[in-house]
Amino acid sequence: MNDTASLVATPFTPQPIPSWRRAVLKVGSSLLAADGVGLSPRFALGLAQFVSAHVQAGREVVIVSSGAVAAGRAIVPRVADAGGAIAARQALAALGQAQLIALWQRLFERPVAQVLLTHDDLRNRRRYLNARATLLELLRLGTLPVINENDTVSVDELKLGDNDNLAAIVAALVDADALFIATDIDGLYTADPRSNPAARPLDEVQVLTPEVLAMAGGSGSSVGTGGMRTKLEAAAKAGAAGVETYLFNGRNAEVVRGLAQDRLSGTRIHAAQTRIAARKGWLRHAPVEPGAILIDAGAAAALVEKGASLLPGGVTGAEGDFRRGDMVLVRTGDADGQRPLARGIAQYSAADIRRIARRHSRDIEAVLGYSYGENVIHRDDLVLLGSAAPLPRTPR
Repeated sequence: MNDTASLVATPFTPQPIPSWRRAVLKVGSSLLAADGVGLSPRFALGLAQFVSAHVQAGREVVIVSSGAVAAGRAIVPRVADAGGAIAARQALAALGQAQLIALWQRLFERPVAQVLLTHDDLRNRRRYLNARATLLELLRLGTLPVINENDTVSVDELKLGDNDNLAAIVAALVDADALFIATDIDGLYTADPRSNPAARPLDEVQVLTPEVLAMAGGSGSSVGTGGMRTKLEAAAKAGAAGVETYLFNGRNAEVVRGLAQDRLSGTRIHAAQTRIAARKGWLRHAPVEPGAILIDAGAAAALVEKGASLLPGGVTGAEGDFRRGDMVLVRTGDADGQRPLARGIAQYSAADIRRIARRHSRDIEAVLGYSYGENVIHRDDLVLLGSAAPLPRTPR
């Protein structure tokens, strides 16, 4: 894209964006360090205004931002002579990360929170839960989380330039409804428009078939490391989690202004299913650890009839030696014998659950010396099994 990109009309047809409550915005290096000489607010300002407009309307946004390596290169340009040396790029990331967060903080009136993640953090169930809890708390506090890969330690990610896929994982992590990917071209075409004048814009993609993936070209900038292929891979991951993806030109001011009014001039990639259905499907089929959480009839009724979270007051005990973050069964322990009622992700280990069973949520920290929250299993992390029929309410 040349310097007039922000003034050029997009060939994509404007379309309404479905209502959303929480979104992830991924911003690449090509928008933050467009000239390869350090960070610039030139395109970031419009994106920040888009985010602010929606936050003021009561929505929540998490930013996944590249740019640390490009910022570091401007601070110590001679390091660029090291070429693709991983250690050199890690050093540049360490130098540039403070600059990156400072740029975003200048553009927002609300506090900006830096969160550095690696793919290992999100593959490990306990660290995944910790990251999820932190991000949701940051949103609850009204801050703006800005996530980047922890490039100083994540060697594989530096090789791949994979913030697109990280953004998709984060979208699933925080139960987002939408993933916005700001890039330096207008959207997805049938071929690379920079080399093929016959390329046609695709306003919508219903299914990411191999033929659609084959339409993706490579990286279009000297500072970015992810091309359209990684963006489509990210959209596939997001779609499997029930999150729709929107590709748009972050350098086009008119396009970015349209996003503030829920109008997209770019490519909409539909999700394979609803977000709730995707998460419940994963919860239903993920491997279960040995052991179970035992609950009383009152807790069972609350889970089945009210869709409530499982609180320690309704827990009677725990079987096995599972850990925080494990998928476990939930069983009733009444006179009819124990029967599987649900399955979900335990917020506490079996040992901890045995200590807080029958206690009020407010007593958790006093008993354990720490607290991961008031729920033993949050309702978003729990699914009822097919045999779970509505249960009678227990008398008070």
